[in-house]
Amino acid sequence: MKKFDLEDRLIRYTINVWELLDSLEPSAFSKYITGQLIRSGASPALNYGEAQSAESQKDFIHKLKISRKELRETKVCLKIIKEKPLLNNFDQLESVLSETDELLAIFSQSIKTASQRLSK
Repeated sequence: MKKFDLEDRLIRYTINVWELLDSLEPSAFSKYITGQLIRSGASPALNYGEAQSAESQKDFIHKLKISRKELRETKVCLKIIKEKPLLNNFDQLESVLSETDELLAIFSQSIKTASQRLSK
């Protein structure tokens, strides 16, 4: 059984977001939302990578919070795509939304655990 690796999961998530962007209907609005999602969809993986070299427990928590913030932004963008709708493949969108929710839960729990360790 493969060991759970959050970094690998975040990298896969980033690729899935970008693949979703490739299927958006072309429009001025989809161009705008694509720009937002390129940044916010990649940020959690990049910030998590930085968290692995955090200078302190506070720095680690801060970087995890940035990742969580970017996941929340990504989720809002995905919900906008769903409401508009800007694509035809809703299964792909639902899959990315589901993964976003799971990652948000992981980051929220990690922040809680790290914060509890810091306060001890």
